[in-house]
Amino acid sequence: MSKSSNYLIKNASLVNDGEIKECDLLIKNGHIERIDSSINQDQTLTNIIEAKGSYVLPGVIDSQVHFREPGLTHKGEIKTESMAAIAGGVTSYIEQPNTIPSAITILELEKKYSRASEVSWANYSFNLGATNDNIEELKRASKKNIAGIKIFMGSSTGNMLVDNEKSIERIFSEVDHQLIAHCEDEQTIKKNLEELIRRKGENGLIPSDHPTIRSSEGCYLSSSKAINLAKKTGARFHVYHVSTASELNLFNGSIPLNEKKITSEACIHHLWFCDEDYKSLGNKIKWNPAVKTDFDRTALRKGLLDGRIDVVSTDHAPHTLKEKMRPYSKAPAGGPLIQYSLLAMVEIAKQTDMNIIQVVQLMCHNQADLFRINKRGYLREGYHADVVILDPVNSTTVEEKNILSKCSWSPFENQTFNSKITHTFINGVLNYRYGEILGNTNGHRLQFERK
Repeated sequence: MSKSSNYLIKNASLVNDGEIKECDLLIKNGHIERIDSSINQDQTLTNIIEAKGSYVLPGVIDSQVHFREPGLTHKGEIKTESMAAIAGGVTSYIEQPNTIPSAITILELEKKYSRASEVSWANYSFNLGATNDNIEELKRASKKNIAGIKIFMGSSTGNMLVDNEKSIERIFSEVDHQLIAHCEDEQTIKKNLEELIRRKGENGLIPSDHPTIRSSEGCYLSSSKAINLAKKTGARFHVYHVSTASELNLFNGSIPLNEKKITSEACIHHLWFCDEDYKSLGNKIKWNPAVKTDFDRTALRKGLLDGRIDVVSTDHAPHTLKEKMRPYSKAPAGGPLIQYSLLAMVEIAKQTDMNIIQVVQLMCHNQADLFRINKRGYLREGYHADVVILDPVNSTTVEEKNILSKCSWSPFENQTFNSKITHTFINGVLNYRYGEILGNTNGHRLQFERK
């Protein structure tokens, strides 16, 4: 066995399973071979990494990204966006179906898996997209190697808006899989937009109008309706990017995640930005659902602590800067976040009552448990060696020259985070070290422990 196959991380502060332990971690044959207070290995056969003073974490799992391939590759590609992911300590991702063509058939979905097997730096899975009329295709989706069924009950592209009541009820009743939805009420959005245009004219709309158009009421109406249907049918249902204080009341934080069938996600941008930031950032923070008030942001942060928010993801969705600089009504929603999501969450933890253990719970453990991902999301012997080393002392300043997403911009530009990702291992291979991408792509298709 070559020396490069084995790594011994020494004197680390391992953050895992609800505690921080000072110990060593041995990586061998792509897996975590051993975790112990002190491990000695032949240094001619093993690479030694001294990690005293640093945290060693499980690789982050981001369960909502848009990597834009196929069909939108001028914005991003699986290769470029997964490269940004591993630079940010994200070792696994779940990508969405609204590409061109849309991944609404098993055939199109498998094409994406095939492409990822060739070019993805991180581990990968893809959601199959629902439409008003593809329920038989949804029933065919494997629960072992397809992450979930994505339902756009709000904004979408192409024919992926599921707005037929009977179709929605059939999906919830008949599809035995992890159902996931974007929840915004289209009629509410349409009414709000028409009213603002009447008052201001279409050319008078500005980025700060976005949360008025895509309002809290529209989010709550759609989320509550979907959750009531999930309760009625017994479906396993996950709500992406909860963005309002009112929606938090729809979720139960008093029961363990492994007993929940209805779960929730918050995204970095809703936890970091608020409506005051439209003044300086404009369309750069135009997302669907919209970034809302400081009151909503504060409530979402509390939801991380009380169990009503189960996981934190990014909704990473790059557009070119030229596209984002169009007038508000012509600018697309979405932005790149994956490279700095972990650092942002560590910063949020410092600003609130959270700690690094809770960050790992929300971004690693809970993601693996919610989606029942096989042998990832934890630092355990026998698990895949998706491992991140985080320096909690040295800082990271976001600069254009260091942004790896193809779009080459970030809403975090000029932001300094008070920590730094120094190493990222994917399946036991050191693919990122001190700002440098190493070796070859090594992402594996995620597998799920579902019956």
